Amino acid sequence: MGFIKKYRIQILVLAALTLIYLVSRFYSILSLPIFTDEAIYVRWAQIAKQDANWRFISLTDGKQPMFIWLMMISLRFIEDPLLAGRVVSVGAGFLSLIGMYFLGRELFRSNKIGLISSSLYVFFPMSLVYDRMALYDSLVGAFAIWGLFFIVLLVRTVRLDVALILGMVIGGGVLTKTNAFFNIYLLPFSLILFDWRGKGIKNRLMRWLGLTVVVLIITYALYSVLRLSPFFHIITEKNAIFVYPLKDWLNHPFAFFIGNWKAFWDWTIRYLTWPLLALALLSFFVSKSFFREKLILFFWFILPIVALGLFGRTLYPRFIFFMLLPLLPLIAFSLVNISKRLKKTYLLIIFLVLSFALPLKTDFLILTDFAKAYIPVSDQRQYLSDWPAGGGVKDAVEFFKKEAEKGKIYVATQGTFGLMPFALEIYLVQNPNITIEGIWPVEDVIPQRVLEKSKQMPTYFVFYQPCMIKTCPFIGEAPTTWKNLELIQQYRKGYGKRFFSLYKVMP
Repeated sequence: MGFIKKYRIQILVLAALTLIYLVSRFYSILSLPIFTDEAIYVRWAQIAKQDANWRFISLTDGKQPMFIWLMMISLRFIEDPLLAGRVVSVGAGFLSLIGMYFLGRELFRSNKIGLISSSLYVFFPMSLVYDRMALYDSLVGAFAIWGLFFIVLLVRTVRLDVALILGMVIGGGVLTKTNAFFNIYLLPFSLILFDWRGKGIKNRLMRWLGLTVVVLIITYALYSVLRLSPFFHIITEKNAIFVYPLKDWLNHPFAFFIGNWKAFWDWTIRYLTWPLLALALLSFFVSKSFFREKLILFFWFILPIVALGLFGRTLYPRFIFFMLLPLLPLIAFSLVNISKRLKKTYLLIIFLVLSFALPLKTDFLILTDFAKAYIPVSDQRQYLSDWPAGGGVKDAVEFFKKEAEKGKIYVATQGTFGLMPFALEIYLVQNPNITIEGIWPVEDVIPQRVLEKSKQMPTYFVFYQPCMIKTCPFIGEAPTTWKNLELIQQYRKGYGKRFFSLYKVMP
């Protein structure tokens, strides 16, 4: 009772934030169509859940398995596979919300800043997008926030128990995604917070170094679990698709930095918004206190983003999600200090409206009209209007279920990996009357085996992505040279000439 009485305000605020968080994340959570990567991850989790030999299936594409393992658990309790995957991200985001409170409180010795940091996470447009999708990034963000919290705690307390927990947190992060290694690379910068004036500095520093070695041992021991799979080496190959290896980078060290930085700037402005970014920068000027703590947060943002700018090859906005999270406690610091100086209530209200009008408008549109939300164009296209988006999949699944009630059917899809056939398989693979087969590449003529199937049973072909031949009129339409087709369904993605098309193959 004493504990509850002492911290009742914090408990009440966190309870309110939890309620707002859950409502905002679960509200119409399936309104956004399944995305290509979501289909892949959910299908992997289904396979790994059914067959223990495939628990490392994600390594076949160079992806670490932690997110897949967690999804295997949610699939046992949630019937809809896509919802099961997205619930994992909701849970990861909730861990980030709690982590933000502890990080803000620990850094600035203020419950108020901790609570505001958590509040900012709830309303941060980028977290609202990724906490509602079955992608790795929300989980990466959770490990990043908790990793930073325990890094700060370790350098301040120099305790073995903190080092053990930190090693497990970073280990969980590297089992999720390679970029979690940034917490290892940035460990030396945490010495900014080291007490260089206290007694026994040499002993404390040597103890910190020893505990850092403990952290490294635990992290790499956990990461070595992946070596049990013969596909471990594919991680390096996959990373090379998104990040230039050093030997390649040396041939053009700064050739792509400006272009990458412009993209990062656009993504940051759209997701964080101008007012909140300005507040993050103002944190260094509104008060001279906690300068080293603010520097830590800034380094955890700027150093990874500069590294990605230098070495990044194929980039998407979601890659910088975990990098933007350390800015939230800086924004909270500015909010608290500026609010103290605004003695008039109406000035405080104007200040808050100017700060949060744009983020809240973006949040509202993300939940109600994703196509109009002020977020990066590349995210709108990928998740809603371009060929990786799964618009039309839900209708196709319902159509095939009804057709399968009449007897056996055969479904061919354009592509063997990705949205098709995985988005259909996660819903239909258990149906004994439905056979799904991916076909790639698509030629000028209908594959012979598809024609043969059409003589035996109702046969369908799904198109959704660009063809490698010139006879496809638009993205997601069949080649004009395929004559034995009847268009059954067609879903237009966004406002362009991109479709999800379902044809019946006539014998």
